[in-house]
Amino acid sequence: MQIIKDFKTTNPFEVLTPDTQLFPFVFNSPHSGRCYPEDFVSASRLDRDMLRRSEDAYVDELFSGVVDSGAPMMRAHFPRAYLDLNREPYELDPKMFHDHLPPYANIRSIRVAGGLGTVARVVSDNQEIYTKRMAVGEALDRIEAIYKPYHQVLRRVLAQTHVAFGCSILVDCHSMPSIVRSGDGNSKPDFILGDRYGTSCAPDITECAADILRAMGYSVSRNKPYAGGFITEHYGRPVKGLHAIQIEVNRALYMDERAYARSSNFQALAADLTLFSRNLMCMAKDNLLPERAAAE
Repeated sequence: MQIIKDFKTTNPFEVLTPDTQLFPFVFNSPHSGRCYPEDFVSASRLDRDMLRRSEDAYVDELFSGVVDSGAPMMRAHFPRAYLDLNREPYELDPKMFHDHLPPYANIRSIRVAGGLGTVARVVSDNQEIYTKRMAVGEALDRIEAIYKPYHQVLRRVLAQTHVAFGCSILVDCHSMPSIVRSGDGNSKPDFILGDRYGTSCAPDITECAADILRAMGYSVSRNKPYAGGFITEHYGRPVKGLHAIQIEVNRALYMDERAYARSSNFQALAADLTLFSRNLMCMAKDNLLPERAAAE
């Protein structure tokens, strides 16, 4: 966790680019940011460890090897508790504000009801973030200054990839608490792959990803309980050659969840994810996508 002045003096996000993009893949880490503005920390009723409960801690580092393999990676520096990119732009909870939300705000989504809208009311274990209600303008400023520019850049990177290769595959990278169970409730998987039940990504790509991870000795679940959020749903248009898949990594594989510290297995998992990503990119490029791109 790093305390910063604001996101005018600190870049809110960045794109890591390879010397040459070799694959039609773009990796994205929207929830691993750990730069906390000092006024946000001051406005919170939570201590610093509690504020971090919504972080996908170190996921950007786990997947950073994809850049040397030939794929760009985008990552947020701001935390999910401050602004959530995996939501519609205006999923806002009226209980958070002392003035009225604009009429275009989505105040009735399930995510808003749970306190986890675009500007969250709670961290992931249902702890209230703020000591008092905020001005609507503050939330709208975050959306205009950070959320919209982030998605504009992500769209541009995906469009450039699509033009260069005839298709694009977005891999949205996340982590999950080690207590999460698979859809059958009988296991705690190492990875969960979400493709919106086959609507955001060609099934062959999802199946290929699952097969590679299982061959490496990991357990994999699909779509339950995480099928993919706004990013996967919004950017996945398989009929247009635009694929999006979400990957959730079990935090017990790489970190001490209580201390928010990398575990002794961190580097080994990062190496495995680099190998997984490269194998997926090679297999998709060589075996899956040319036929589909030609058909489209």
